Amino acid sequence: MCTALVYSDSAGRKYLGRTLELTVELPYELAYFPAGFSVSSEVSGHPSLAYQLDHAFLAITMPWRLPTPEAPLGIADLKVIEGLNDKGVTFSVLSYPSAAGRGQAVEMTRAVLAASDLGSWVLGRFACVAEVKAALDTQPVVLEALSILQGAVSPFHYVVNDASGASLVIEFHKGEMQLYDNPVGVMTNGPRFDWHLTNLDNYTFLSNVDRSAATFGGYEARQPDSGIATAGLPSSSTSVGRFVRAVYYTQFAERADTPDAAVCALAHMMNNFDRPRGVSIDSSGGGHMEVAGLKDDGAHPYATEFTCWTSLSDLGRRLFFVRDYAGMNYTRLDLGALAGVDAPKVIPLRRLSGLPADATGALKDA
Repeated sequence: MCTALVYSDSAGRKYLGRTLELTVELPYELAYFPAGFSVSSEVSGHPSLAYQLDHAFLAITMPWRLPTPEAPLGIADLKVIEGLNDKGVTFSVLSYPSAAGRGQAVEMTRAVLAASDLGSWVLGRFACVAEVKAALDTQPVVLEALSILQGAVSPFHYVVNDASGASLVIEFHKGEMQLYDNPVGVMTNGPRFDWHLTNLDNYTFLSNVDRSAATFGGYEARQPDSGIATAGLPSSSTSVGRFVRAVYYTQFAERADTPDAAVCALAHMMNNFDRPRGVSIDSSGGGHMEVAGLKDDGAHPYATEFTCWTSLSDLGRRLFFVRDYAGMNYTRLDLGALAGVDAPKVIPLRRLSGLPADATGALKDA
């Protein structure tokens, strides 16, 4: 469903890559939210939680509900799936079906934060991971049943990274929130994050050094080419397999000397998690996320997950790159160049493939 990883260049600068996989195309919107913009998080039965954005951010968003003639979609309906703020903080939403459970006990007179608003709250209010952790100590977060996901209860977990390299996993497991420092800078989907770390204990033998020759009795074996070092990596596209492979790439990929070279290196790394349609299929009619109002095209008797989009974030230069399934080239957006924009700006993600390589101006004029 999703793979996120942090890459460091030779100077220790940080870059985040992530993919998102689903069986259908969703109406993603690329959005810019300026500092000073006011947001209200609503949870039934509680007072609304109002907050003002202290930091501008770019985000890939998704509406949390279906529009109606009486209530068309507005900017407040867009929820952050992936984003980067003007301090180099990133926020990522990844599928995690085991999130739901017995909710937090919070008095009804207290304002709470809806989990679907975590993205705007994190990116809009905080300059580093430490600030997010401290704020979550006192701010209740409540999972909600999402009508656009056929009533599924916020089936996600969340990753926050900052330019220093700090990484935080926010995970709800059966309704209970857990915060984990992320020492590997990698996240996929279930099982729980601490399980993934324990599973890495099974891969202490991994190395990027090819052992291309060996002697067995009187026979001298030799590889015909390079790459035997990766033979121990799990080959499946499961969450477990992708987690281990992502850790391997972040550990062993060559450290680029410049930010431009680092973005290029990260793009090559993320290619290893790019999934074309049909490489794995589900003919059972289940096992994947159902989205209200959107169905498979009906042309195939199966569902197939594919990489809907891939994004790259340069945390130091505040640059955001994204490509969707329709194209192989990334479109660049410069958060710093949007600093003078004082109102939200939104364009459909599907439009990016038809825009220039740098779409900052197009977003500014949206």
